Amino acid sequence: MSSLTIGPDTQVTLHFALKLEDGSVVDSTFDRNPATFTVGDGSLLRGFEESLFGMGAGTKDAVIIKPEQGFGQPNPSNVQEVPRDQFGEDMDLVEGLMVSFADAQKAELPGVVKCFDDKVVFVDFNHPLAGRDILFEVEIIDVQPAQASAV
Repeated sequence: MSSLTIGPDTQVTLHFALKLEDGSVVDSTFDRNPATFTVGDGSLLRGFEESLFGMGAGTKDAVIIKPEQGFGQPNPSNVQEVPRDQFGEDMDLVEGLMVSFADAQKAELPGVVKCFDDKVVFVDFNHPLAGRDILFEVEIIDVQPAQASAV
């Protein structure tokens, strides 16, 4: 184990759990292999990364990530009205159903059915964790200097 602490230009191996206010687990590596990432590579949102700065191998901690540092606040303009006929007559719509659309670049764009009637369906394309405080539990296993990428 190194005595290096997490910051820019470090590679981190850790176990983590993301939990909601009620204690329900959104994601966790504690029951599988740990995750490894390089600070700044986009694997973690910036607020999650920055909460780890200064921690070293062997550190166990839990921090609350506020929406502004995590998944953001819900944006009302991300709730879209979609004509009901775009869902197909055989589709059994229910509130809370996760649906998927393709955006202009053909990437998957998931949304959640908020409400609907015979003519329109309101789909929420905000991140499901937008507006939520997230409990971020971590156990730092190792911190190493980041490997220079070959150019």
